[in-house]
Amino acid sequence: MTTTQERNPPATVAARRRRWEWPQRLRKDWWIYVFLLPTIIGYGTYTIYPLLASWWFAFLDWPGFATSGTFIGIENFERLLEDDLFWNAFWNSIVFLVVAVPLRVGLALALAILLNRKKTPFKGFFRTLFFLPVVTTGAIVGVVFTLLLDAGGPVSLSMVASGLLDSPANFAADAGTSLYAGIAVWVWKWLGITLIYWLAALQTIPQGVHEAAMIDGAGAWAEFRRVTMPLLVPFLVIITLIDTVAALNVFDLMQTLTGGGPSFSSEVIEIYIFRTAFQATVPQLGYASAAAVLFGLLTMALAVAQALGFRWARSRIGSA
Repeated sequence: MTTTQERNPPATVAARRRRWEWPQRLRKDWWIYVFLLPTIIGYGTYTIYPLLASWWFAFLDWPGFATSGTFIGIENFERLLEDDLFWNAFWNSIVFLVVAVPLRVGLALALAILLNRKKTPFKGFFRTLFFLPVVTTGAIVGVVFTLLLDAGGPVSLSMVASGLLDSPANFAADAGTSLYAGIAVWVWKWLGITLIYWLAALQTIPQGVHEAAMIDGAGAWAEFRRVTMPLLVPFLVIITLIDTVAALNVFDLMQTLTGGGPSFSSEVIEIYIFRTAFQATVPQLGYASAAAVLFGLLTMALAVAQALGFRWARSRIGSA
């Protein structure tokens, strides 16, 4: 004979009890949601609504002067696929990502290993020093480095004095170096946050593992290659994915540093969208929205990869 407990397992009873408790908590703690309401309204107005509206605008021929645009279907997307400037900005973004992310991740790892050693002096000072650029606004960093990288700036003059350059050069205004100058500045600005990630990851490795490697006679490089790095692989996946998504959000820095020039040599997708929508003689808001949708799909794909990477890394960390 089936008992009441078999018909209603404890988990089911607890779930029903929690379901009935929620309206009671809502009536009791309603004032909490009152304080959250301004944030919810602001987020919906300035984030959710523009995001959804851009998808609709992408199907319109809308210069921005009229109150509404004309529905043209997928013509904006067809134009984008034939637009050389769009593909130029797209590949600049890819080059930025492919070069900057490994550089930032690798350099931060090397510094983290150095600053994680007990014998390294002034570790707290250097950690603070590397983290200071992180709290500085990207636009301000871009403006400052336009002066530092100018032909009459300290970087160019010091390279001429040391014999590395024959004549002064403006790295941010040269078509061959502007994109890479932006990459170098971006890595410098955000290196500190990746450094913190790696320091946190290194703290998860038990000290006994390092001591066992030393007892076995492993040198510094052998210990890193055979002991430390295999344990850091899950963290490498997470940190790389975080930095990859960050490498697609460089508008403020690149706009103030190079403005996408010269001759579109450093124009990334974000600057292309901004220029098409607001800086063109005749604004093309619908066309810019289509570019933003494609850029958003790329970012969403990376976000999905990030979520899958997190899940895989968490399972590896949990099974370690």
